[in-house]
Amino acid sequence: MSEPVYVTKTRTAYDTVADSYAEMLKDALDASPWDRAMLGTFAELVGASGPVADLGCGPGRLTGFLASLGLDVFGVDLSPGMVDAARRAHPQLRFEVGSLGALALDDGCLAGALAWYSLIHTPPELLPSTVSELARVLAPGGRLLTAFQVGDEHGCISQGYGHEISLDAYRLQPDLVADMCSAAGLKVEARLVREPQSPLEKTPQAYLLARKPS
Repeated sequence: MSEPVYVTKTRTAYDTVADSYAEMLKDALDASPWDRAMLGTFAELVGASGPVADLGCGPGRLTGFLASLGLDVFGVDLSPGMVDAARRAHPQLRFEVGSLGALALDDGCLAGALAWYSLIHTPPELLPSTVSELARVLAPGGRLLTAFQVGDEHGCISQGYGHEISLDAYRLQPDLVADMCSAAGLKVEARLVREPQSPLEKTPQAYLLARKPS
């Protein structure tokens, strides 16, 4: 069975930009206190309760940050190029190739899941099943933290990180994502919407934290 076109396009685009992306964003977290605050809250809530997966980890910059906060964390990404970059940057951590829509993880095996701007390439009509997949791998009491651009637009990206690519990206409304989490059996604990903080950000950015009931 062939994979969906959007999956192939996403993998190809991120394989193309992997090394440039890793270099350009390697210090981006230093300039974003909001990102650090949300990731820190997530890390404190999850603590030592079990393994955490950075789903759509890219070159592992947030995987490494969560590890520095004491989490037992590993990364999963659709792009082999991104996984190679992550392994080079963080040889002490585990990284695997995988798809958010069909994770090679057991039911209830994670204390935490991070989906940091990794839901934005899935067509909105397919997002509920992807969120359900994230909920499936969470243990009771486990938490999901996701971040995304706010809006209703569908963008077709043709240039990125110095390369020509073809990539679809979808902005999302926090209420819509919250409803998907609720439908998947998760309880939304917090949401935050902030204004753009750099010229690279064209819209408000959202963070949403949800918990799987015990």
